[in-house]
Amino acid sequence: MSGSFAVVDPSIGEAFTEVAMASAAEVDRAVGRAVRAQARWAALAPLDRARLLRRFAAVVDARGEELAALEVRNSGHPVDGARWEAGHVRDVLEYFSAAPERLIGKQIPVAGGIDVTFHEPLGVVGVIVPWNFPMTIAAWGFAPALAAGNAVVLKPAEWTPLTALRLAELALEAGLPDGLLQAVPGTGAVAGEALVRHPDVAKVVFTGSTATGSRVMALAAEQVKPVTLELGGKSANLVFADADLDAAAAAAPGAVFDNAGQDCCARSRILVERSVLDAFLERLEPAVRAWRVGDPRQEGVQMGPLVSAAHRDRVASFLDGRTPLMRGSAPDGPGFWFAPAVVLPEAPDDRLLSEEVFGPVVAVQAFEGEAEGVALANATRYGLSGSIWTRDLGRGLRVSRAVRSGALSVNSNSSVRYTTPFGGMKRSGIGRELGPDAPLHFTDEKNVFYATGDPA
Repeated sequence: MSGSFAVVDPSIGEAFTEVAMASAAEVDRAVGRAVRAQARWAALAPLDRARLLRRFAAVVDARGEELAALEVRNSGHPVDGARWEAGHVRDVLEYFSAAPERLIGKQIPVAGGIDVTFHEPLGVVGVIVPWNFPMTIAAWGFAPALAAGNAVVLKPAEWTPLTALRLAELALEAGLPDGLLQAVPGTGAVAGEALVRHPDVAKVVFTGSTATGSRVMALAAEQVKPVTLELGGKSANLVFADADLDAAAAAAPGAVFDNAGQDCCARSRILVERSVLDAFLERLEPAVRAWRVGDPRQEGVQMGPLVSAAHRDRVASFLDGRTPLMRGSAPDGPGFWFAPAVVLPEAPDDRLLSEEVFGPVVAVQAFEGEAEGVALANATRYGLSGSIWTRDLGRGLRVSRAVRSGALSVNSNSSVRYTTPFGGMKRSGIGRELGPDAPLHFTDEKNVFYATGDPA
């Protein structure tokens, strides 16, 4: 063991349990168990693997309230959102449970024989997840990987390990082979690096900061190991003059303050066409002030605390010396609370327009015309998500093609649906998760030619 980590309830700022941190040797043993479990799993008929994944989904569904309560206490997520997250894990498992029977290859016409392709599992997949959405992002990695016939070693963030540990237990309860889905809590420097470097880990899925993602990619490159990386974001919320301003302003707080802004997809830049800037801000202010921040255990609360005192201090540093244009409210007393803030940066090089805050702070910037709006939206090293608000169908299509982001919504702030692909451009990552093709990303495509003796 590499010691233990105190797990803190961010709504009161107090530790309530400790979790042992895995050493490199323990990661090695977990991978060994995964290798053995994967051989048993891949040998099962596709129908049987599909049935077990559906059973896993049913067990998660039955334990939904328990999982939600763990997430509320460990991560500070409001209970309504945590219940949705537990249901999302169930839905992702159900969706990918269809894949084992549908991972079909091709028959390719060739001269002199028959050519066919097979999609074969990689083996053991390492999935490293962040602290902001511990349950859901874990499921995005392990569900399609298991569906494709792999085993998974899951490393949760040290701050938020509890739901990952419980999901691994529920996999056993559902009847999945022992060792097929394991959770190894630990630090990135020890457990994470050991997982990435392990020669029996065939692929790594990582969600987290761009800096750490670069490190993961470099380590994986030592063994020419594929990676899927979902990294940082600085997404734009583009509001054109012809938009439904009431709808755009009402949706804007949720686009950046949901999960206390701790979301790579947060629309932390609101870009508004100058001719309607004042009208938009008039509508935005009551929506910001109405955003309900409080005890995450209470139903109807929209935003809980930040995950830690250190992270709260980092978010607060973005407001040093500033007077926000508008501010929400937050509870007094213990806990890592932060009132949502809206800021009008004065300079184009303001760090609020370029750096990922990962907290409930949003910058508003005016633009003149479509070309400038697109240019400002693209004026970032990131390209993960974003929204476009317009009543003009042609403009919606033009701008969505011109903005360099992996997941865009027109007249909506949604970023993720498990039925559609998700991932970033530029420094927001490599590869795609979710959607119908996700299991293919956990396979090797093998080509086999059968000579038939026909004339070539």
